[in-house]
Amino acid sequence: MSKVEKPTTDLKSLCRQHLEQLSGFGVTIAPSGTGQTFDLPQVESVPDSMVRETAAPSGNATAKKYDSEKPAESSKQSTAAPKGSARQQESIARIGSTEPYPAASSRPRQADLKVINDEVASCTKCSVLAGARNCTVFGVGNPQARLVLIGEAPGEQEDKTGEPFVGAAGQLLDKMLAACGLNRQEHVYILNAVKCRPPQNRNPKPDELENCWGYAQRQLEFIQPEFICCLGSVAARTVLQTTQSVGRLRKQFHRYRDSKVIVTYHPSYLLRTTSAKKHAWEDMKLLMREMGIDIPKRN
Repeated sequence: MSKVEKPTTDLKSLCRQHLEQLSGFGVTIAPSGTGQTFDLPQVESVPDSMVRETAAPSGNATAKKYDSEKPAESSKQSTAAPKGSARQQESIARIGSTEPYPAASSRPRQADLKVINDEVASCTKCSVLAGARNCTVFGVGNPQARLVLIGEAPGEQEDKTGEPFVGAAGQLLDKMLAACGLNRQEHVYILNAVKCRPPQNRNPKPDELENCWGYAQRQLEFIQPEFICCLGSVAARTVLQTTQSVGRLRKQFHRYRDSKVIVTYHPSYLLRTTSAKKHAWEDMKLLMREMGIDIPKRN
């Protein structure tokens, strides 16, 4: 009997150990006599991309655990829309950005702007524009100004001089500023969304805006204006990330970071459509009121 009892005892011990191992895998063992059964779970191998190093428990320096959030991220990435498609969808267009400007540099703003200007002058991201330009058009005015005016792209005269708004549209803009008691050198800063002239003065293409807008954003970060005036639809749609028309955007203030934004018609449009000049003047008066600037009385 002693020879028979020994294997029985060993078998019980082995069964107990096996059941303890199953319990460690999360398997619930039904009580004796219930008649219930269970199946072992199907455990699939975990891809390396879904495993990350974690703090190992005491005595185990190589422990890893499964990252339960990783599959969701992978799924999201696989169904993400192509780059740039969101900008083309009206349903997800948003007005402005509430993200604050980065902390201002302690260095003079003019020095920081010169660094960006040098980068712009050597930029070749847009091969068509870079190959056809005479010079880049960075910006002009007072880098300490409360108001920044943003246009779309340089024209023929701007391409020759390197200064924004110096043609017929620029002369009209200067008259609008003068009517408000302002001038471009002391009271405002003027820049374009795109720094090179598009062929035949066409509107900048989406990829050209994407390549160049980062320079303008950095200009705004250093200037940190209280107010921005978008001149025309290209500037308005780029700054505010919207597809709405100038007519829908004007007569109200929007937000770009810490700046209040107003939208009005581009001076080139006003030269072609003189009836819109009264609307642009209404926008300028609204802007001056918000800035606390008294418009000089006309003689």
